[in-house]
Amino acid sequence: MLPNLPAKQPRIVWLDVLRLCAIFMVICIHCSDPFNVSPEARSNPEFNLWGGIYGSFLRPCVPLFVMITGILLLPVKMSFEDFYKKRLLRIAVPFLLWSVLYNLFPWLTGVLGLPQSTMSDVFAYAPIDASQSFSDAIKNIALIPFQFNVYTVPMWYLYMLIGLYLYMPFFSFWVEQATVRQKKIFLMFWSFSLFLPYAYSFFSPNLLGVSAWNTFGTLYYFAGFNGYLLLGNYLVNDVKEWKWCKTIILSLPVFAIGYIATYIGFKTMTANPECSEQEMELFFLYCSPNVALMTLAFFLVIRKVRVKSKRMILMLENITKCGLGIYMIHYFIVGLGYAIADALAIPVFLRIPVTAVIVFVICWVFVSACYKFAPKYSKWIFG
Repeated sequence: MLPNLPAKQPRIVWLDVLRLCAIFMVICIHCSDPFNVSPEARSNPEFNLWGGIYGSFLRPCVPLFVMITGILLLPVKMSFEDFYKKRLLRIAVPFLLWSVLYNLFPWLTGVLGLPQSTMSDVFAYAPIDASQSFSDAIKNIALIPFQFNVYTVPMWYLYMLIGLYLYMPFFSFWVEQATVRQKKIFLMFWSFSLFLPYAYSFFSPNLLGVSAWNTFGTLYYFAGFNGYLLLGNYLVNDVKEWKWCKTIILSLPVFAIGYIATYIGFKTMTANPECSEQEMELFFLYCSPNVALMTLAFFLVIRKVRVKSKRMILMLENITKCGLGIYMIHYFIVGLGYAIADALAIPVFLRIPVTAVIVFVICWVFVSACYKFAPKYSKWIFG
């Protein structure tokens, strides 16, 4: 899902470990969706419990990816043109290809004579009476440059990543010249911005200059995923690595605080079966203080990991190479993973991680095999 290290740069193995964790956590999140998305699922006590436990724990996944991007690509060491050509082209082609395939899938199920309910079995957010018409598929495909839909939910990340890539050459000039103190000040303002979703929801939607005619409040220019870009770059380049003891002593309570806030907040919001999607997602937002705390703690711990096994290092390198491909196809496989888990009678409390393992292995084997036997084409198909 993220850029590979330049060929001449020594491989940072702990970043490969971090990437593996983030990839697996993303798959786990989509395997937890059937537990959390619908009021009917949340009304099941077991689903409600384990969906909240796992769903809350997994939130650092996307911020970790963005932090890795900031570590590897900031400051940008090439021209605007070269950067855009290398980075945007790498994700744009597979993004468009897989978006088209996801949107054609409902029509294909109709061609095969499968019931409309097949879509909700494959894609958690799809309605049980999803349209299988070719014309609706074409409409969705025509809208790909502008929005994702219930069949292409994971693609939201690619829209965001494209935005970060467009922004990074400009941000890079500041990062390269900024002092440590200036980075700290930026991160301080960004940290304040993380509280805004809660302020807007619980106090007033019109704070700090936001109104019906203005959505750009005081802290708007410090908000968003660019804070994670800078945080990753700052921690690696400007903060000395701590010893294991200090790392654990500080990281565990930080993670616990973030996790407890996420879990309790999510459970509180979803206790109302009529809660909106925005309310359900409020404490799951990636740009929130609770998720940022979990992300920071997770990052600091994984940073200490050292891998000495050459076989393990090669395996991690291969997963990094296949990462974007795994991300692109995994949403197709989640339904199959659940069918396998059901056939194996996996207990509910293990259903999410076991399904995620099944989905991850299938995707990794498939993408890795494609790279092995058709590397030239796989580069364009998977990125």
